[in-house]
Amino acid sequence: MPRLTDFFNQNGIALNYFRVFIVLIGFITGCQSEKPTTKTITQPQIPILGADLSYVNEIEDCGAYFTAEGDTIDPYSYFAERGANVIRLRLWHAPVHSPYSNFKDVKKSITRAHEAGVAVLLDFHYSDFWADPHKQVRPKAWAGITDDRILADSIYNYTFETLASLAEENLLPQWVQVGNETNIEILQPLDTIITDTINWSRNAMLLNSGLKAVSDAEKAFSSEIKSVLHIAQPENALSWFRKAEENRVTDFDIIGLSYYSKWSTYPIEKLSIAIDSLKTRFKKEVVIVETAYPYSLDNADAAGNILGEDALIEGYPATHEGQKNYMLQLTQNVLNAGGLGVIYWEPAWVTSSCSTPWGTGSHWDNATFFDASKSNTALPVFEFFDEENYSIPTE
Repeated sequence: MPRLTDFFNQNGIALNYFRVFIVLIGFITGCQSEKPTTKTITQPQIPILGADLSYVNEIEDCGAYFTAEGDTIDPYSYFAERGANVIRLRLWHAPVHSPYSNFKDVKKSITRAHEAGVAVLLDFHYSDFWADPHKQVRPKAWAGITDDRILADSIYNYTFETLASLAEENLLPQWVQVGNETNIEILQPLDTIITDTINWSRNAMLLNSGLKAVSDAEKAFSSEIKSVLHIAQPENALSWFRKAEENRVTDFDIIGLSYYSKWSTYPIEKLSIAIDSLKTRFKKEVVIVETAYPYSLDNADAAGNILGEDALIEGYPATHEGQKNYMLQLTQNVLNAGGLGVIYWEPAWVTSSCSTPWGTGSHWDNATFFDASKSNTALPVFEFFDEENYSIPTE
C-alpha cells in the first residue's frame, strides 16, 4: 500500500498545509465542547531560573518523596514557590523501555507545571530514547523511511499534531525545543554506525521542518511559542550555529546550551565570553538549558552516579554550599553576558525503586536539590531560584 505522504508529494500537494487544515478542523470542532481549564501562563521573564522535572512522575510512582522543613512537599508546587519560572520536559516518540516521557506522561507533567503557575519548555528528542551529542537515533516508527523529504514531513506532522493536541486541552508549552543536544546530524538510521559528519543540506531540511511546525502552531493557536535549538557545551556552539546559519537554519528564537564541567573545556569564569559571542554573532537569545553540580560524592543506591570527582571545579567542593555557590555564580555569569538564565537538569531525580537500563535507583542522586541522606530534604541550592540573588546588567 503506497504511503499517503508519497501520494501528496508526487501530486504536488503541500502535505504540511493539508495536515494543518485537518488538524485545525478537529481543533475547532473539539473546542466546541468543554475543555479542561488551566491557569493563564505567560512567557517567563528574565532571569530564567528553571528546572527539568522529566523524571518526577516516574519516580513518584516508584515511591520517591520530597521534604522541606520536615514536611512532605509536591515538587512542582515547591519549585514554583521557591521561584522557578520554567519547567523543562523531555518528549520521546514511542519509548518502549518505560511508559514515561511519552505524550501521555508529558501532558500530565505540563498540567502539573501550569497548575503551579510555571511556564514549560517542551523538549522534542525525535527519538524513542535519549538523543545526545553522540547519538541521534530516529524513532522506530520512522525506521523504514528512505526519502528525507518524507522524513522531514514526518517531523513536521508529529511536531504540529503534538502541539495541536496540547492546544486542544489548553496545555501549549511556552517554549519548544526542536531536538536535544543536536551536535551531530539528527534522525540517523537505526542499527547503523552513528557518524558525527553532518550532511548539512539534509540536517537543515529536517531542523527547519520542526521549526516550521512550531511557527505554524504559534500562528494557528494564537499563542506565543519561542523555539529553541540546543547544542551541548559552549565550545561546540559557535561553529555549529555558523554552519546552521550558512544553511539557512535561522527561524528560531533561542540558542540553548548544555554546560557540564565534566564534559566542557570552558572554565566557568570564561563562560560569559562564549555566551556574549553567540548572542552578538547570531542575534539570538542564549540560555543554559542543562547544567548540574554534585552536593556530595556519596551514592544513595545501586545505580552508579554520573557526576563524581571529575565534575568538580576548584573552589566549588561537593558540599551543600559548594553546589549552591556554583549555581549562583554560573547564573550570574550567564546574566552578565546578556544570557537569559539557567535551567538545571534534573534536580528531582532522587533515588527510588525505578530502574534504568544501567541500574536500579538514580544515577543523579548526589546532584539533585534534595539531600538523599536526610529524607530527601530540600537543599540550600534552592536559593538559585531567588532572583534577588542576581543583578541584571542594563544594556
